[in-house]
Amino acid sequence: MWRAGMNNSTDPKQTDAVKPSQGRRYILPSVLVLGLAVFFLSGAHEFVTWQAVADHYGALQGYANEHLWRSYIIFTLAYGVVVAFSLPVALPMTLAGGAILGWPAVILVIIGATAGASVVFIAAKSIFADVLRTKAGPFLARLEVGFSENAFSYLLALRLIPAAPFWVVNIVPAFSRMQLVPFLLATCIGIAPGTAVFISVGRGFDHILASGTTPDLAVLTTAPILLPLAALGALALLPIAYRRIMKNRKGARP
Repeated sequence: MWRAGMNNSTDPKQTDAVKPSQGRRYILPSVLVLGLAVFFLSGAHEFVTWQAVADHYGALQGYANEHLWRSYIIFTLAYGVVVAFSLPVALPMTLAGGAILGWPAVILVIIGATAGASVVFIAAKSIFADVLRTKAGPFLARLEVGFSENAFSYLLALRLIPAAPFWVVNIVPAFSRMQLVPFLLATCIGIAPGTAVFISVGRGFDHILASGTTPDLAVLTTAPILLPLAALGALALLPIAYRRIMKNRKGARP
């Protein structure tokens, strides 16, 4: 009896070792949330405007021409930070990158966005998944099943179709069993077409910004921009549709 009691007792050293481990899970998410809060509370969001880009466009263009590779590195790191902290300036930054850096910005955006998205995914995976699963409703339960069975295709479609905010698509896969490597691949491949389109539009803003005026972003909501991306998203869902059709056929056989 005495031995059984000793075996069932809690070792204080083990308890102390578990607490720091659990606390570390909250460090990265806390930093990301704090960074987003500082961005708005400090008023930094008021300075990130198209008018500010237009006012300093000559200086930005001159610096990029004089320090090209340094500009590439700064832009990529800054884009990764923007995505990691879910700052609502990723699209304007993409367009500005196209205007200032040209076509190389496609690669830079893909690298920065994929790196930043992976940070959000890891943070969400560490704490939010378990908490939200316990309170998940029918919709989230179905979403988790879909991601578990067809994680790559689902995420690829969500990346291709710019219907949901980018930060939402970074978090949703964390509710499932999706691993980091498939997440990175689907993100990298999925954002490539949209990035190329937006960089192309941004290149057209070059002369507008150089004149000190702000561009009209209504062009981003036109059919020539959205329909090709929606078609690519639909193609990404074809493997899922095919699997379901074949599964239903097998289930209908006597």
